[in-house]
Amino acid sequence: MSLPAKVMRDGQLEKRSSGLLQLWKKKRCVLTDEGLRLHDCKGGGGGGGGDGDASGSAWSAKAKELRFERMATVDCVEYKRGLVYFTVVMATGKEIDFRCPQDGTAWNAEIALALVRYKNLQAVRTGRNRQMFKAHLGSTGEDEEL
Repeated sequence: MSLPAKVMRDGQLEKRSSGLLQLWKKKRCVLTDEGLRLHDCKGGGGGGGGDGDASGSAWSAKAKELRFERMATVDCVEYKRGLVYFTVVMATGKEIDFRCPQDGTAWNAEIALALVRYKNLQAVRTGRNRQMFKAHLGSTGEDEEL
C-alpha cells in the first residue's frame, strides 16, 4: 500500500485552455510530492466560504494530474500587470500555460523546486539500484584487487 502524497501547497491558479479561444480558467491546484492536481471550478458563485476545505462545493472532485515523472521542466516566466505567467513542459513536448498573482511565493518557483526534488530523488534511487546490481553481479570476487 502506498502512502498518500504529501500536500506542499493548495490554492488557485489560472490555466489557459487548449481550445480555439484559449481562455483562462480558474483551477484549484494541489501541489504534492508526486505532481500537480488540477480541479475544475464548478458553478458561477465566487470562491467565498471554504478556503480549500474538502466539503467546498465550488470545486469538482474530478482532477487532472500532472505527475512529475511526466514533466520535463517549468519554463517561460514572465511578469505582467501583477501576474506571473509560466509554462509547464511535459516530457512529450506538450506545453501547459498558467498564471497566478505575483504576490507571495510564486507557484512557478514551488512547482520547479518540487520537480527538481523529485528528479533528484529518482536519480539517487537509480544510482543505488545500479550499485546494488553491480554488487550482486560482482560478488564472485573476480574484479576485486587487494
